[in-house]
Amino acid sequence: MFSKSLEEALNQQVNAEFWSAYLYLAMACNFEAEGRPGIANWFRIQFQEEQAHAQIFMNYINSRGGRVILRPIAEVPEKWECPVCAFKDTLAHEQKVTAMINNLYAMAEAEHDYATREKLNWFIAEQVEEEETARELIDKFTLIGNDGMGLYMLDQELAARTYNVPSPLATAE
Repeated sequence: MFSKSLEEALNQQVNAEFWSAYLYLAMACNFEAEGRPGIANWFRIQFQEEQAHAQIFMNYINSRGGRVILRPIAEVPEKWECPVCAFKDTLAHEQKVTAMINNLYAMAEAEHDYATREKLNWFIAEQVEEEETARELIDKFTLIGNDGMGLYMLDQELAARTYNVPSPLATAE
């Protein structure tokens, strides 16, 4: 069992992960409507990953004898002017999530909850990857600019992305 304050913070993270999923689903819908199926696919995969992250946190709360409390998800934006704009928003959002995970880790450390700290190690590594990927895509879209063939090729590259179940979820079953 963990402290009530840590349980509450983990529940807030569950809500944040579902909000992230909803944000990425909105981005996928935006780019699908604009005829950019590859970009839409990339964000749809992000949507699935964020749902899985929420599930990992929920499984962990339950495994420690806590109670998952689902809260309403706040509204997300509906439109992005350009792909690079969406990926800049993605990077800013992932940096915010990184700060949230780091705060959870610090809280677990302060409470000497080493099990929670260990669970968060996977999320810390995941956030490094998420931020790096967003930066790389911002760089690619910036380099391409308005070049139609470049945008087409990058859209095709993003269309090939597939979903892989995160390892903590795959091993939880």
